[in-house]
Amino acid sequence: MQNSRPETRNPQKGTRPKPPLIVIMGPTGVGKTSLAIKLAERYNGEIISADSMQIYRYMDIGTAKPSSEERLRVPHHLIDVVNPDEEFNASMFVKKADEAIALLHSRHKKVFVVGGTGLYLDALLGGLLSAPGADGRLRDSYRRDASQYGKEHLYKRLKEIDAIAAEKIHPNDLVRTIRALEVLEHTGQSITEIQGEHKFSNNAYDFVKIGLNIDRNLLYDRINDRVEKMIETGLVEEVERLMDRGYDESVRPMQSMTYRNVISFIRGKQSEQDMVRLIKRDTRHYARRQLTWFKRDPDIKWFAPQDENMISGTIEKFV
Repeated sequence: MQNSRPETRNPQKGTRPKPPLIVIMGPTGVGKTSLAIKLAERYNGEIISADSMQIYRYMDIGTAKPSSEERLRVPHHLIDVVNPDEEFNASMFVKKADEAIALLHSRHKKVFVVGGTGLYLDALLGGLLSAPGADGRLRDSYRRDASQYGKEHLYKRLKEIDAIAAEKIHPNDLVRTIRALEVLEHTGQSITEIQGEHKFSNNAYDFVKIGLNIDRNLLYDRINDRVEKMIETGLVEEVERLMDRGYDESVRPMQSMTYRNVISFIRGKQSEQDMVRLIKRDTRHYARRQLTWFKRDPDIKWFAPQDENMISGTIEKFV
């Protein structure tokens, strides 16, 4: 059995103080981007995106990337980093975020880290989880099983032997399902146990965590409205362009809740009405999982997005 220990890193070598980060997190659709832009303008800051989908090029509408106008108002980093078929993970995110933070710190810019990908935020703020590396042969074996018997077969296997990990993974997320099985095979420990022991406590930065939340029904209404707007502004056409480039459902980001439903519609497997309904449903479920992730963190200071003055007061005390 292998032991997993947190990796250490020190983006700021020497005895200099840790760079301060203003972190704005919360569920999808809550209003993180618009608030962060206002605050960054007020405090001479720039934004680092902590969104695991916005790092992909060509995927703009379905990932709700900041508009060109918003990016002109405040520079954004870690958006459009890789192509959809290229590898990207939490380790790569931390490396690139460390580089961006060092650059902004050297320019005396306030750094706003904004996003809803809890794993990326935890890894950046508390250090990477050191678990066994990838086992190519074992992964190939899992992928063959998934190809022959379906993703559901592997997810069911995980659920039988590691129910807690399975609860935190969407049944369609083959990558995370395989990773959980792989870690269990190599260490005899659940990946959730390893994460719990790690507790992301290797702090490379000073930070204040600002969580945004609103009434659940209002959040769901905003999500539904945003999905409708995505369709109106050309989501289906965006997916068609991606497929023309060769990025189909075999590419990992195209398996996400929004894109996979659009592909099903394009391929005639579901109606437009069902496509919209399922995107709304899956996005609401995703928002609920995000809130579950963030609610376990006692360091987050929670506000409504309209509490701008209170949030500014919290930032001023911190900086």
